Amino acid sequence: MRFSLVVIAVFVTIASAQTRAENPQVVLERAMDDFERGRVVESAAGFDAVVRLAPESAPRLWQRGIALYYAGRYKDCRAQFESHRTVNPDDVENAVWHFLCVARQESPDKAKSALLPVGPDPRVPMREIYDMFRGVRRPEEVLRAGGAQTSGQFYAQLYVGLYFEAMGNRQKALEHITAAAADGFASAGGYMHMVAKVHLGILQRQR
Repeated sequence: MRFSLVVIAVFVTIASAQTRAENPQVVLERAMDDFERGRVVESAAGFDAVVRLAPESAPRLWQRGIALYYAGRYKDCRAQFESHRTVNPDDVENAVWHFLCVARQESPDKAKSALLPVGPDPRVPMREIYDMFRGVRRPEEVLRAGGAQTSGQFYAQLYVGLYFEAMGNRQKALEHITAAAADGFASAGGYMHMVAKVHLGILQRQR
């Protein structure tokens, strides 16, 4: 996800939504901190509080959608990514997380049928990732398309891992999520590297 631009936009949006109870920016930062620490239920509740305090910010909060996914609130997760598409229609990652929510709530086949359309996302290898979730490319093609760039390798490993998990292949999911969570990808992955680390922690606890 394009974290820096979106978060700046969210901060600007919610800065005007002051309440006597709490500053929504503080709540947002706490929700992200809870997520980083693996407190996914608390994180989702925190993002919900941001929406209550600053409802106009809701469509931009893709981080909330990810927290909702890990909190097991798949219907709300799906709705968040459908909402985010109204402000970020080109983003492949948004469509993929929507797929993951629907796959958990219903099935991978239903998720494929409901896959959101996207525009031109120029990041490597987003087109191949999207095609993998559409069912017209194989995971190994995505890994090859990641190329030599660190960012491309990171996104390929992360979304191949998430794809395998959605398809029920836990062993392959663990392999690729472990790769994505490696410290060497921290700078390239940004917030999504944190997501990979949280996901890896969940997989390891499920052993």
